[in-house]
Amino acid sequence: MTSPAAPRGRARTSVWRAVIVSLLTLLTVFALGATPAAAAEGDPYRIAGLVQLNGDPLEGVSLVIDGSGGEQSVVTGSDGRWEAWVPDNDSEYTVTLDESTLPDGIGVVDEDTEIAEGEQPNVRDVTVGAAGFAVVNFFIGDVERNTVSFADQLIQRIFQGLNFGLMLALAAIGLSLVYGTTRLSNFAHAEMVTFGAVVAVGVSSALASIAVSPAMTVLGLLIAIGLAGGLGYALDMALWRPLRRRGVGIVQLMIVSIGLSLAMRFTFQFFIGGSTLQLPTLVSTAKVPIFGAVALSPMEIVSMSIALVVIVAFALWLTYSRIGKATRAISDNPALASATGIDVDRVVRIIWVVAGALAGLGGILYAYYRPGVRFDMGMHILLLMFAAVTLGGLGTAYGALIGSLIIGVIVEVVSLWIPADLRFVPALLLLIVILLVRPQGLLGRRERIG
Repeated sequence: MTSPAAPRGRARTSVWRAVIVSLLTLLTVFALGATPAAAAEGDPYRIAGLVQLNGDPLEGVSLVIDGSGGEQSVVTGSDGRWEAWVPDNDSEYTVTLDESTLPDGIGVVDEDTEIAEGEQPNVRDVTVGAAGFAVVNFFIGDVERNTVSFADQLIQRIFQGLNFGLMLALAAIGLSLVYGTTRLSNFAHAEMVTFGAVVAVGVSSALASIAVSPAMTVLGLLIAIGLAGGLGYALDMALWRPLRRRGVGIVQLMIVSIGLSLAMRFTFQFFIGGSTLQLPTLVSTAKVPIFGAVALSPMEIVSMSIALVVIVAFALWLTYSRIGKATRAISDNPALASATGIDVDRVVRIIWVVAGALAGLGGILYAYYRPGVRFDMGMHILLLMFAAVTLGGLGTAYGALIGSLIIGVIVEVVSLWIPADLRFVPALLLLIVILLVRPQGLLGRRERIG
């Protein structure tokens, strides 16, 4: 005789199987549907032009197109023509002709185009029009070359590296704090960086429908930073805290963070697609001479100033505030900190909020640095964030700052010798060398390893 419990057990099993199959089907449909058409069809807009030497086409000249969608290089053909495909028609692009690829003794001359003082004739700014294409021609002739010394180029790159390093530090410090208090290597931290930039675009667009002004833009960016902090709080309350209380191991938590990273990344892609979005312009993008050959745009100066102020304020908070001292105590010994009366869960929750806010601010500054906002922008600097944290010392916020500055300067300076596509390689090689000599990192302690 069949027991009444058996059919019920089989029914429950059937229901769970149906639920699992439905979830897998939905995930598959979502993954396939989230892929943008642009990824298969290519970028829809075109910038093209002609390079001529005294009226004759010039072959083999390199040009760099920078702007929305990143940097790309092209070379002129036998007819002197070149073209590049770009994702947006409402963004400004910079076309730079590499004069080192020209024959000796000649340079760009264009008497029909007025060149402002301080600008270079081999650099042109262009915006793709409503027709979907733009034309940039370069005419070459005999000129007297004005070259920039290697020392000036080096100083300029160092300043750019410091700018990039400070932006990277904002994100890396949050990543280091989370590791120090929970021992979690959070791979979804890259998407928290992206979240700040994506939300900034959405909030700024919504506020622009009310009034277009710098004040409204700043308000939108502040709201985005606050929402990024809220994301950190929500993730800890809904995901990480329950998993910690269940005693889930560090390896399992890391795998969960990888899955969360993929889910968040494709969610961003579902909402904004594969195109590159732009944040509202706050200040002029024209270069301002600082000293010698060093020139920075007002946005770069503002970005570096904001990063410095935030990092100094955070350092003071971490050093002198009650929560900051509790954070350092938990990083050193969580069990001992709990035994002394520190509410570890509360401190960890605050750290997630701080890490989310810093990541959101880092994402916004990175969107101005690139420039542009993409669904996968955080992923491109995730490895550099981990490199900065590891180089400076696992779990140490000050180590993350030092590591980020070193990584940022190296990434920019090595571009003087190697192609831009390979500029991350020397920074990662330096990381390996330092870890071979000092496994705990520059400011880490041996007992933190393992």
